[in-house]
Amino acid sequence: MKIETLLFLTLIPFLFSCSKKPAEPTKPNIIYILADDLGYGDLGCFAQTTIQTPQLDNMASQGIKFTDHYSGSTVCAPSRCTLMTGLHTGHARVRGNATAPLSPEDVTVAELLHEAGYKTGLIGKWGLGEAGSTGVPNKQGFDYFFGYLNQIKAHNYYPEYLWRNEEKVYLDNKVEIIQETYAKGIGSVAREKNTHSHDLFTNEALKFIETNKDSSFFLYLAYTIPHANNEGIPMGQIGMEVPDLGIYKDKDWPEAQKAHAAMITYLDKDVGAILMKLNELKIDKNTLVIFTSDNGPHNEGGADPDFFDSNGKLKGMKRDLYEGGIRVPMIAWWPGRITGGMESNHISAFWDFLPTACEVGGVSIPATTDGVSFLPTLTGGDQKKHEYLYWEFMEKGGRQGVRKHNWKAVKYDMSNNPHAPIQLFDLTSDIGEEHDLSGEHPKIVEEMENIMKTARTPSDVFQFDYEKTE
Repeated sequence: MKIETLLFLTLIPFLFSCSKKPAEPTKPNIIYILADDLGYGDLGCFAQTTIQTPQLDNMASQGIKFTDHYSGSTVCAPSRCTLMTGLHTGHARVRGNATAPLSPEDVTVAELLHEAGYKTGLIGKWGLGEAGSTGVPNKQGFDYFFGYLNQIKAHNYYPEYLWRNEEKVYLDNKVEIIQETYAKGIGSVAREKNTHSHDLFTNEALKFIETNKDSSFFLYLAYTIPHANNEGIPMGQIGMEVPDLGIYKDKDWPEAQKAHAAMITYLDKDVGAILMKLNELKIDKNTLVIFTSDNGPHNEGGADPDFFDSNGKLKGMKRDLYEGGIRVPMIAWWPGRITGGMESNHISAFWDFLPTACEVGGVSIPATTDGVSFLPTLTGGDQKKHEYLYWEFMEKGGRQGVRKHNWKAVKYDMSNNPHAPIQLFDLTSDIGEEHDLSGEHPKIVEEMENIMKTARTPSDVFQFDYEKTE
């Protein structure tokens, strides 16, 4: 009896292990890394020849490069709104850089993934809701937030404080508050520079990944590089704030251009650190990483887009609806799922991220989205195409833009003249938008005009000037 009892007791762990269900694999992790004001031509893998970006170039060689990818807008806040909500600027709540927080009715990609069991984190720049408003990240689907709420204060890389969830975290920098900035907000300039916010963001991102390595997570890493500190210029400073000039310090360039290049290479280094961490934790094959920029290159803080050819072959820059203002570099990386070294000319935009993330996470895609999942392009499936892409921008006299297949239509001075003439370009033969073909294709112009009228719904906050008088 003793022997039989002993045998039974030794078999108990084995019996339990046989009856126990095998652990289910976690849903794929998603990391979305967003640069700020990085141009289409600022990366080596997108034909940059001077600024060094070895980590991002390697990421592209191991993943897929999108050549026809577009930001949500030509400036910060509306671009980020389209990213979060899956709605283009004709439907999104935030259509300009004026303060307009997301509301409880807005459904974000973070909310959808959170409801599906994802741990959700935002590190970096938000810009879609101030403290105490309905738009703060923790009320829009994020479990964890560390960074800037206010997009103007995010210009300063050495801030007085950052936010951790809904509490201020004070840093060892001393700043001077600047009133009445170009965006009619409150900015700041550092008088004592000790802690660079970008370094904190990278450290926080690495911690978030480590903490959540055994679960499914969504990390939105919204870096502020290479945006300039516009508030620093009246004080006689160079707007590109970087800890050191690195490999560019001895270049025979203007100091502002040294700093601009150093910022981009600094960003590149830390994207490499994120990918290395995924490899170390052996979760790289279960993690989709996307890298892109919120709009085209800037000429602020002493920067000169022509110096490094930051917009490549494209016309225009930040605040334009020409290609240079809205076409941005995008790289997707997912070892084992994406074939390395691929290049796609699939036409996509920021509002496609929400349905893509939903499909990756096994979440139902909202019927209201303007987006189209590009997961099939990543994994070699049958890709659905957009009928068109649409943008509107109330600043600079009011502008509208449409891309439909190879055709691009742009209308400027909308605020003063809703019937302003349309410029029409064939991007397959004229990526630089140098030859207006509107006079040769009246039917296509009429079609584009109709899209500009019907692709949008009215907004109480963001209006063209002529709408305010109707």
